[in-house]
Amino acid sequence: MQSARHLDRKTRSTILRFQKNEITEHHVYKNLARIAKGGNRRVLTRLSKDELRHYNIWRGRTLEDVRPGWLTILRYIIISSIFGLTFVIKIMEGGERKAEDVYAGVVRNLPDVRGVLEDELRHERALARMLDEDMLHYIGSMVLGLNDALVELTGALAGLTLTLQDTRLIGTAGMITGIAAALSMGASEYLSKRSEKGSRSPFRAAVYTGSVYMLTVALLVLPYFVFASYYVALGVTIAITVSIILLFTFFLSVVKNLPFRKTVIETLMISLGVAAVSFVIGYLVKLFLNV
Repeated sequence: MQSARHLDRKTRSTILRFQKNEITEHHVYKNLARIAKGGNRRVLTRLSKDELRHYNIWRGRTLEDVRPGWLTILRYIIISSIFGLTFVIKIMEGGERKAEDVYAGVVRNLPDVRGVLEDELRHERALARMLDEDMLHYIGSMVLGLNDALVELTGALAGLTLTLQDTRLIGTAGMITGIAAALSMGASEYLSKRSEKGSRSPFRAAVYTGSVYMLTVALLVLPYFVFASYYVALGVTIAITVSIILLFTFFLSVVKNLPFRKTVIETLMISLGVAAVSFVIGYLVKLFLNV
């Protein structure tokens, strides 16, 4: 067994980095377990213990204690409060996979710890797949609300901008249209899910659809109550649309293992295409009806 004094400087430095990652992730899972419920709390607690075991295996090599990265811990806790537990676990798994080549190079020279750590990593990934997050069961309802709001409202605001040419009036019209559409979408989703056998709570599906739609409406009409120029307001609204699409598509690509580039290009083409067509329609309405 290779002792701490027989480790070369490069190997020792790499193992110390592994130690820091393991003890940091131990505290991440431990803190997430405190705010989780039911089965998720048990899974996260077991993951936390696994990471501590990994840390102690490496510490047996370096004979040195390492402090966790508290800023990293705080960052993951904040991210989990916004995007959920599954998103954080997937991001952490991605970081581990990137480090696997370096990891393999180190354990190749330490055969007595290789098998133990590989077993622990397999166990950890199996546990991560056991996480059951309520929000993810209604991801389809969220996608429906978001995409519908982006396509409909971005198009409506683009058309209204050139037709009405008054930021307050455009914002008010867009908000009324959006709220009515959100309520309509929520009701439609409720009736749709209620008619499906084996479907989860129709009420929750309706709430997710309506809530996401309403939040998107609020973000898209906000520029019309902030900026005096309706062209500036439209430009900011388009920028917000693109940002929402990028952010939500990244979220989906992580938790559902979807291709990010293909999905984001399709969504952008649909939303911005509808906005462009609506803008042209608004121009034609103004031109021929003299509104």
